[in-house]
Formats: sequence, C-alpha cells, structure tokens
Amino acid sequence: MTDPQTHRRLGRTDGPGLPVPLIPRAVLYGSPYRSTPELSPDGTRIGYLAPVEGVLNVWIGPLDESSPARPVTTDRGKGIQMFGFCHDDRTLIYLQDHDGDENWRLYALDLETGETRCVTPAATQARLLAHTHRHPTTLLIALNKDNPKLHDVWGYDLRTGQLSLVEHNPGFASWLVDSDLSVRGGTTMSEDGGIVIHLRTDGTGGFRPWRELPTAEGAAGGDVLGFTRDGRLLLLTSYDSNAAKLISVDTDTGAEQVLAADAEVDITRVVLHPETLEPQAVVVTRDREEWTFLDPDFEAAFARMRATIDVDGELGIGRSVGDDGTWLVSVTPSDGPLRYYVHDRTTARTRLLFTVQPDLEHFRLARVEPYDIVSRDGLRVHGYVTFPPGVPRHDQPAVLYVHGGPWSRDFWTYNPDVQWLANRGYVCVQVNFRGSKGYGKAFCSAGDKEWAGRMHDDLVDALDYCVSEGWVDPERVAIMGSSYGGYAALVGAAFTPDLFCCAIDLCGPSNLLTLVESIPPYWRPMVAFMHAKIGDPVVERDLLWSRSPLCRINAIRIPVLIGHGANDPRVKQREAEQIVEALRARGVPHEYLLFPDEGHGLVDPMNRERFYAAAERFLAEHLGGRAEG
Repeated sequence: MTDPQTHRRLGRTDGPGLPVPLIPRAVLYGSPYRSTPELSPDGTRIGYLAPVEGVLNVWIGPLDESSPARPVTTDRGKGIQMFGFCHDDRTLIYLQDHDGDENWRLYALDLETGETRCVTPAATQARLLAHTHRHPTTLLIALNKDNPKLHDVWGYDLRTGQLSLVEHNPGFASWLVDSDLSVRGGTTMSEDGGIVIHLRTDGTGGFRPWRELPTAEGAAGGDVLGFTRDGRLLLLTSYDSNAAKLISVDTDTGAEQVLAADAEVDITRVVLHPETLEPQAVVVTRDREEWTFLDPDFEAAFARMRATIDVDGELGIGRSVGDDGTWLVSVTPSDGPLRYYVHDRTTARTRLLFTVQPDLEHFRLARVEPYDIVSRDGLRVHGYVTFPPGVPRHDQPAVLYVHGGPWSRDFWTYNPDVQWLANRGYVCVQVNFRGSKGYGKAFCSAGDKEWAGRMHDDLVDALDYCVSEGWVDPERVAIMGSSYGGYAALVGAAFTPDLFCCAIDLCGPSNLLTLVESIPPYWRPMVAFMHAKIGDPVVERDLLWSRSPLCRINAIRIPVLIGHGANDPRVKQREAEQIVEALRARGVPHEYLLFPDEGHGLVDPMNRERFYAAAERFLAEHLGGRAEG
C-alpha cells in the first residue's frame, strides 16, 4: 500500500475520463421534484411533498388531476418530512422537530380554514400511535411530556383541539393499540434485551406479561405488527425456527396459526388489507425482494398491475380504506429514480404519477449487482457491488460503503450515495455483514458484541474478494459510511489502516463507552438490548473501550473526513469532537464539518451539498476519481 502522501500527490479533481457525463450533486442530493405521495382516505385526493421556494412543503390536489395541486403548508425552515391525511376529511397532520433533535412535534392543519395548530408541547417527543376511520376525529399520540424516559398515551380531538391523558406508561417501550383505539398492551425489554409483550388483564385494568421474544429474535426481525379488525394479534417471530415467520394469535385462547414462513430468510414486510387488516402478502429479501401471496384475489390483482409496468424495480403499494380500487404504486429500480404510479383496479390501467428526481433520467446510472462470499470463519455473507458505467471491470479505485444500524441492511434498490460513487469513478462495495437484519437470527446474533471484531472482518473479507476478482485496485480503496457505517469507517482507519487510503465518517461514534452511556432518555427502556448487542459498560468496560476507534488513535495515519450534526440525539457531538481533537493533537490529516442545524443525518439540501462537495474533493485527492467543479 502506498503511503497517504503519495495518494495526495496523485489526486486530481478532473479524474479519469469516464464515458458518462458527471451527474451534478444538485441532482443527486437536492430537494426532490416531488416525493412521498399519499392517498386521501376516500381516494379522491393526492398529497405529496414538493419544494416551495426550495423548502419541502405539503401539496394537495385531486387524484384525477382535474385541477392543479397547491401547497397547503408554508414552512420556511428545514421543510416537512412526514405528513398524513385524517379520516375526518378536512385535517392534515405532520411532524417536525427542531434542527434534527428528534423531539417531534405534531401539527394539525384544517384544510378548509387553513388554520394550523401545534398539537403537542415543546421539548417533548410525539409519536402517532393510531387513527382509524372508525374514530375519524380522534388521534392517539404517545408523549413523553411528564417523563422524558417514557411515553404516555394521549388522545387528541380534531374538533376541539383538546389533548387528554388516556393511559399512564407503566414502563413500556412501545404501546399496542387496536383498530378501535383501545389500548391493549405494550412491550418492555427483558434483563437480557428481549422483547416482553404485555396484554391488558381483564377486569383489573392492569397489564400482564404474555410472551417474550428473546434478544436474538427481536434483533433479527421479531416484531409485534398489531391487531386485525377481529382482534387477533399478528407477530413476526422465530421462536422455533431461525427465520422470522408471520403468525396469528388468538390472545384469549392462545391458539396460533402460521400464516407464512421462509426456511432461510426473515419475512421483512407484510401487506395488510386496508379495512380488515388481514395479511394478504409477505415479502422476503434475498438479493431481491420476493413476494408470497396469502390472498388469491389480491395475487391476481397484483399480477394485473405488475403487467402494466415496464420498469424493473421493487414494488410497493399504498391503498386507502375508503377506496381499495385505486392503488398508489412505487417502483424502485437500482439504476434509476423512484417512480410512483396510479393503478385503477377496475380498468387495470396504470399511469405515471411522477418521478421523484426526473433529472436523473437524463443520465446513465449504474446497475447494482449482488454477490456473496464465505467469510474467514465459514459464515456466508451477501452484498452488492456497483461498477462505474462503461469502464473495464479491473483494477479500479473503490469505496467500501458501510450501512448504518447496524441492525439494518443494504438493498438492491436506488441509493444516491452508491450512484454518486459509481459516477465519480469508484467501484462501490456494500456488505450485509453479520449483525445485519433479514438473514435469520443466527446471522444477526453472530454480530453480538462484535463491533470492530468479526463484523469488521466481514467487511475486509468482502473487500478481499473484490480484489481477488480483479475488480478493485487494492492500492486505491476508501471506507465510508454514516451512523454505524461512520463508526466502521473510523474502525477501518484505526484497526486496519493499511487497507485504506482514507476514511469518511458521517455521524459515527468514536467511543463505545460514551455512546452507550449517553443514549437518549426515551431509549432507556431499550438499554438492555443495547448492552446485549454492543456491551455493558458496567461489566464489559474493557471490551467497549478496546473496540473504540479512539482507543487506537495512535494507529490512525490515513486522512479522515468527519461530518456531524450538532443536535444529534443518538450519537452526540462529543463522539466527533473527541476524535477530531485526538487527530489534531497527533497531526493526522483530517477535515471536520460540523452542521449546527442538523441531527442524526443531513436533511437540509444545502448541508448535503456542503458535505458531499467536501467528500468528493477528498476522495478525488486520495483515490484519483473525478469531482464536480
């Protein structure tokens, strides 16, 4: 491996002449043309996010486009990210935090009068629990206004604007509410990090422990999905298998029925009928998504819809309670922008609603390709590789791009970072390392307390595979990621610096001790899970410190770029500050970008432009790719 100084001398901003045009960062990372559409409950209107003077706001118009859509919100700050229609046919709700602090506040907009109310108090975090057409003027909201560690259940009356306490929290991390807005139970964390489901006890008004999903099961995909209209509880569970399956439970009798299962991988998505809440299909993801249908009528309707779309991509369906004859269909390819369609089940006709980033259609994007390897200890690991379009597949510079979580995974679908890297001339290597979700609980559990251990070994083994195939020049490799991926980038710099020319960390922790000890108050019910998966600072202090990049600061000799949001509640600013201070003290080349109005990630397009412009120059300098002027 040549030394970093040599790479800096070789760096250039124009890069090699790729046969495809440079995609402007504004196209990849700017505000979308339109995004996040939602059907009104009666199926007659469409709402979506689109810029107003560069800031994302909610627009609403008739679904049949008989008149133009218009903006109904007037945010001039960071923009609106989440919204929804209410069943009273006149209220729109949306959530906003303050500069990324994740203290979400709920707003209610009267679409007839234009009046906007802030429903929830400041300095609290609101979570929308339930809203149904059976109770069209009532919302159930979880608020931690009385105890920052716990969210009580509150009711909000859309007519009067009044909040009223429904249920004090006895220690639940989450609540279970049925379709009639009845609080049926909640979940806690067991001492070893498992999920304990509690149900209401008849006649007493209290709650009793009903079933436990062990730590391995909960981390790997075990989940409480909720109640069907007739009161059965739907669970994703792997209690007697390796992969999470879908079961239905009669909570009165305990009778269970397995509705869907896969022998190898977890069920990761369940499609429910909008009225009955009965499962109609499940999705598992190997390299690509695979659908299994539980309702023959839905399967036939899905097939008719799929035949009308000529784009190869993963599909999603949005439906309204009042009109299941109209489907809002999302299609996400790996080498093109996300598209939304409207499908009429009666006529079996489909029309394009909009493309989220239509300017991307003017450029040639790179197709994402799956691969798998056997790791050094015999575990099969899957991932994706994306090559720069039109260049020979040998001896290319590469970026090992690590997903966050880490209890998440990479997918085959479009990712702006992946396309940005490929367009700039780098092979993008993604790895679903052990601990990633979707591959069963044994695979997920193999990552327990393996931060900077075998989880990092999987990344290195995947990179070695790409080098052995001749795709990647081992002298020109960077490591990059955000959140856990940012941590992994720092681990690459601190634990295996000979493998990388440089590292890019966005909002990643540098010290596992301070990470675990400073989790947000509302994560306190999950602390046992964090200890089970990462380590307990009381009894495993040495382990956590030994797996921290800050512990090996003396080994870091490659250039590092660090970005962080000052209001990040998950990975505090201290995580960036302490390693930046250590790099500065040792004279290690580094760049630090602090975003005072961001939290855990970058929301503002101007901040994204600043970060990716810096990252682009940084990679071009050390790997020799190209950069936008």
